[in-house]
Amino acid sequence: MESEANLSREKQNLEQNISVGNSSSLKNTDQKPLKNQPKSQTVLSPENNQKISSSQTKSFIDLALKDLQLSREQLEKELKELSKKKEQIDTELKSSFTGQSDAIARKVKGFQEYLTGALQDLAQSAEQLELVVPPVIVKPSPLDENKKAEPSKEPEVLPAVSDTFKPDESLIKRCFSQFLEQPDFYAEPWKLRRSLESIDIEMLEDWFFSMGGRGAQPSRGSRSKNALVAAGIIAILGELYGEQFQTLVLASQPERLGEWRRCLQDSLGLNREDFGPNSGIVLFERSDGLIERADRLEERGELPFIIIDAAEINVEIPILQFPIWLAFAGSPDEIYEEDGLI
Repeated sequence: MESEANLSREKQNLEQNISVGNSSSLKNTDQKPLKNQPKSQTVLSPENNQKISSSQTKSFIDLALKDLQLSREQLEKELKELSKKKEQIDTELKSSFTGQSDAIARKVKGFQEYLTGALQDLAQSAEQLELVVPPVIVKPSPLDENKKAEPSKEPEVLPAVSDTFKPDESLIKRCFSQFLEQPDFYAEPWKLRRSLESIDIEMLEDWFFSMGGRGAQPSRGSRSKNALVAAGIIAILGELYGEQFQTLVLASQPERLGEWRRCLQDSLGLNREDFGPNSGIVLFERSDGLIERADRLEERGELPFIIIDAAEINVEIPILQFPIWLAFAGSPDEIYEEDGLI
């Protein structure tokens, strides 16, 4: 028993010695590298680490700024190219047919509106314009003041009203004979293209040679027949006076004037341009405008021929002073029918 105890103690002592030796050897090995380190190797301090990190950060920032600068320059270059392409497209669009046609259409539309308004204003101004020839005043010479005009020994003979058309009787009757023939639908304008009846010729003879072209005649029963008779008179006056006369028609309603225009246009081969202030035939709804127009014609040395519709009950007194006028006297039934009383 004692021998076993001694063996265990010796074993424990041996293990302790081995552990102590190992620990000492480890200490020696840890210290040797520190002693044997080369002199060139330095130890990094916290200040050195901070300097290295700041330089690296600066280099990274410079690199990022350089990349941003390059991308900005590239974007500016692309923007310039896009603006050039836009200008080129606009130029091509303006020079193309579609762009030009659109621009031309806008300009033409604006000019059309301007021209329409200008023509309307011009027409209104022309209607209101008074074309009056100023009278020529001749002053007597001082040499003529001493001369006394000798009174004429022969009294002045005034021709009768019925003798107004006596000098042209042969021409007028020749026209009457032509009116009784077959109608000439292809006659020249202002020539009668229709034929008249014998009763119409009798009325014209009475108006020309008995009344001297001034007076009233019974209506032929309708406005179209009255217009046909008036067309015959206009054709004869055209042979006598040429373009030195103008026909003035008085009817108080636009519908009646429209019927007069259609009948005269068909009977004399006229156009719409022949009915107007400066044309051969002028239509009036009121007598005051007709009287004013007739006065202007006489001041210019022209002859007014006045026609009064059968529906007009009264004739203004100033109309009776003009040399040539014809009033159609409607029957009571015709007047009542015109007024819608039948």
